[in-house]
Amino acid sequence: MDLSTLSYAKKSRKNRKKVGRGIGSGHGGTSCRGHKGQKSRSGGSIPPWFEGGQMPLQRRVPKRGFTNIFKKTYQLVNLSDLEQKAAEGSINPEELIKLGLIKNDRIPVKILGNGEFSKKVEVSAHKFTKSAIAKIEKAGGKAIPLC
Repeated sequence: MDLSTLSYAKKSRKNRKKVGRGIGSGHGGTSCRGHKGQKSRSGGSIPPWFEGGQMPLQRRVPKRGFTNIFKKTYQLVNLSDLEQKAAEGSINPEELIKLGLIKNDRIPVKILGNGEFSKKVEVSAHKFTKSAIAKIEKAGGKAIPLC
């Protein structure tokens, strides 16, 4: 006995179904697709969203409003959060990521004037509210807008 004489046990492997070989194949000459109808034809597939001619869901649902593709979104940071977490010196978006106040450096940052602020800090961000600029400058810091 050697490797060249090995074979599978009888009836342990089933033969592949041979379709498209006529009436003598045992499948009625229809390639196991049944008789006539859309699904028996070549290219006769129906997309999963087809509802049999009923009005499709996306056309039945009412539409309202629109999505502005030019809308700018900002990551918002409150001065009260900066007061708690930031040290004296300078703060930029990279520092804000390290402090855990923002998550992504590709999305612009806006500093909001909520809360009290008493640290002398140079804050660099893309946008500031007027109240945030006033509170930062009152504390002796600087608000530096980024491009």
